Amino acid sequence: MKLNELKVPVKATVKPTKRRGIGSATGQGGTAGKGHKGQKARSGGGVRRGFEGGQMPLIRRLPKKGFFNLFRTRFEIVNISDIVRKELEGEINPDVLKSAGLIKKTDRKIKILGNGQLEKALTIKAHAFSRSAKEKIENAGGTIEVM
Repeated sequence: MKLNELKVPVKATVKPTKRRGIGSATGQGGTAGKGHKGQKARSGGGVRRGFEGGQMPLIRRLPKKGFFNLFRTRFEIVNISDIVRKELEGEINPDVLKSAGLIKKTDRKIKILGNGQLEKALTIKAHAFSRSAKEKIENAGGTIEVM
C-alpha cells in the first residue's frame, strides 16, 4: 500500500454546519428553521434549563435529601490484595504505589484496607490503616508507619 492509494473512509468527512438565516439559499426559508413567532423564534429567546412552562419544575417538586460534606477527607484506597498482586517488596510508600499504578494521585491521603492475604514482611507507609490491615501486616512480620 502506498500513500497515494489511501482512501478516506466514507463517514470520516465532516459535513459543514448549516448556516441558518443567511437568505433563501440555505433551504431554511425566511424563518431559518425556527418556525413562526414565539419565544424560541426571537433573537436571544429560549427558556432556561429546567423550565417547564410555568409549571413547578421537577427539581423543585422533589424533596431535598441528604448532605454533601465539602470538607471531607478523601482517601486513595489500596487493598492488601492489590499489593500482593503487584508483587511489591521492601518499603512501600506513596511513590511506590503510584509507580505500580495502585493510586492516581500522591497528594491525597492513602488508606490501606485488609482485603486479601499477606505472606511476606513489608514496611508500609500510609496515612491510615484499617484494623484488619494492621493485623495482617503485623502477623506477616511487617511494620506499619502512619504518615
